[in-house]
This record gives sequence, structure tokens and C-alpha cells, in this order.
Amino acid sequence: MSCHPRVTEWTTTIQTHLPHLSKPQATVLALWSLGMVLARSCALTAVSALLATWLPRKEDAVRQQWRAVCYEATAKRGTARHALGVETGFVPLLGWVVAQWEGPQLALALDATTLGPRLTVLALSVVSRGCAIPVAWTLLPATAKHAWRRAWWRLLRQIRRAVPGSWTVSVLADRGVDARWLLRRLTRLGWHPFLRINTGGTLRPTGQVRGVPLKTLVPAPGTTWQGTGIAFQGPHRQLHCPLLACWEAGDKDPWLLLTALPPEASTACWYGLRAWSEQGFQITTRAGWQWQRTHLTRPDRAARLWRAVAVATLWRLRGGGEAEETIPARTVLAVPALVPTPPRMRRATRLRLVSVFRRGWNLILVALLDQAPLPLGRFVPEPWPAVPVPEEVPLSLPELALPQAA
Repeated sequence: MSCHPRVTEWTTTIQTHLPHLSKPQATVLALWSLGMVLARSCALTAVSALLATWLPRKEDAVRQQWRAVCYEATAKRGTARHALGVETGFVPLLGWVVAQWEGPQLALALDATTLGPRLTVLALSVVSRGCAIPVAWTLLPATAKHAWRRAWWRLLRQIRRAVPGSWTVSVLADRGVDARWLLRRLTRLGWHPFLRINTGGTLRPTGQVRGVPLKTLVPAPGTTWQGTGIAFQGPHRQLHCPLLACWEAGDKDPWLLLTALPPEASTACWYGLRAWSEQGFQITTRAGWQWQRTHLTRPDRAARLWRAVAVATLWRLRGGGEAEETIPARTVLAVPALVPTPPRMRRATRLRLVSVFRRGWNLILVALLDQAPLPLGRFVPEPWPAVPVPEEVPLSLPELALPQAA
């Protein structure tokens, strides 16, 4: 089957970074991710209609080609049928990001989103420049009860091999995740957790004999606290670890963050990166790929569609991030002059009038119009807040005083 030169070019790139895919699988993934960029949608009908007009081909043929990759083996014809595994692609996908990443610091966010009453997505994403790239995920029926703990641990354990051991990896998670369990697991991986907890618990600060309610550590907006102690109550729930507390003016609730780093070697503003994962969910839906319009109800099929969503998002953020980095600083208005930023937040160095997601789309569209090679770009993360890290971190897994997990 003859393809457009740009499709062939993108297929070669995908085969280079995702070598576990066969050539037909890489071709379909390239075709579909490129079609998503042009259609600005991940809907089967929208993408197949655009690709059929562009190549040109019949819409039914394009649709069936995607179904051959997206559907499970039992829904296919023939004797040599098999299903494309989703989890086998997590390590190569994150490895693709790491290979193009500048610097040894990486921030990962654990977050969940729902598609109405149909599907729940547990996504582990790399956050960068106001957005997020999903690199590992699992989809579950939204109406059924599931043990998320096991799913999160499986995702974290799988992608660990893609990150160099010398890198500094921060993992951010909102309330709702079992903080005690997750802190223990992330510390075992050698990563740095920043886990937000509710204000209803207690903490016994180091050196004190009685615990105090967490909400008393930061009783009013404008107050902060950091230190170590024993969080929670009960012999099987107690957790000895550092805690960072911050309540900024204008916020409804304070940030209460459990970590494994000493307070003097960490800062609450790093948790501000987690908001970028929410922006990533927004571009998955109405701001980008129109995920909310899909009619998929089966988690396994939807998980395979997310592979194309992840590849297309990665492509656009690579090109858009590099393009944003090349903008001269003198031509961009400074943020403090226009948008006051709370001290706890990660202050941007410039005002982002156009998202990197949009800039990436502009570059790809112009390249196709000019019949030029497709832009690939590179990941240039913004500078992290400077925090002096001691030569030896005094906390290690045994010193966390964590009871054995069941």
C-alpha cells in the first residue's frame, strides 16, 4: 500500500522509538496519530473521514485498518489473529520522552479522570511546560469498584526501567490515593513523592508527645509549616515522614504534602506541577482530541486508542516546547508585571500566551502545507526551583518506620 511521504517519514520515527511494534502496527499508529493532529480529534469517524480524503482511500478501508489494531483477537477474522498489547509499550514510550529530554530532573503525576458513567482512566503522565504526556495508563469501567492501589503500583513498576537511575524523579499525587502505601512504594523505587493529604488527620511533630490536628499547622491563609513527625493514628496507619504545609491567600484549602525528602531539601512549590496533569486531561478532551465524543465503552479498546493519543500528544509537545524555548525573552512580557503568582507556585519565567500544544500543531500544519519534513522537536523543560540538597539525605526506607504492608 502506497502512503504519503509524510506518513512514511512519521512511521520511520515511530519504528525507531517504539521498536516493539511490527511494521504494519507502526504504520497504522503513524497514520492514526497524524490523522488525529489534522482532524483535531481522536474520534474514529472524524479521523477516518479525513484520512480517506487526504490519501485518498475509502473510509471503510481506513476504519477497518484501525479496527484490526484496536480490537481484541476474538473480534478479528483469520487464524493468525492476535491483540496488540498496551502495557508492553509503556517503557518504550517513556524511553522516547527520556531520550529527548534535556536535564536529569523529571516530574510524574498520578491522576484519574472519568468519561461520564462509562470509563475511568488512571494515567501516569510526564508534566512539561503547562501540559502532560500520558506514558502509562489503565482503563476501568466507571461503574464498577476496583482496587486502584494495585493498578497504580503495576504502572509505576513497569515504567521504572525507562528512567536512568541517576535522575531525580518527583511523583505528584492528589488526595484520594493511599498516601502511606504510595510513599512506601515510591521510596523503594528511589523516587521522591509529593502526596497531598486531607486536613482531617493528625500529626505528632518530632520531639512532642502528643499529636495535633493537621489543620492547626496552617490555621489561616498566609501561613506555612514544614517539619517531620508521625502522621495519622493507629498502629497500622502511622507514618513517620516529613510534611510540608502551605496555605496561600485566596485558596479554599491548604496544601498538606507528605514527602520522603528532608524539609530543607524540598519545597511545596514542586507540587504545583501536578496542575499540569489536569491540563493534559483537558487537551485529551475538549481542548484537543475530543475524547469525550468517543463511543467506545470497552476498556481494552479504549486503552489501545490512548496509545495514539499519547503518541500524538508527545509529538505536539516536543515541537511546541522547542518552539517556545526559541522565543527571545525580551519579546515576551514578564509574568510578575501582569499575573501575580503565589510564592508556593512554580513561577513561570514568561507569560504563555500560546500553549505549547497549539505551537506544536502550528508547526506540523505548516510543514504539511509546505511539503517540508515533519518537525520533531525536543523536550526543553523549564528551570526547576533551586533548593539546596544536602550531600546525604538522612531519610531512607528503613527510617520511615513504616509497618509491613499487607
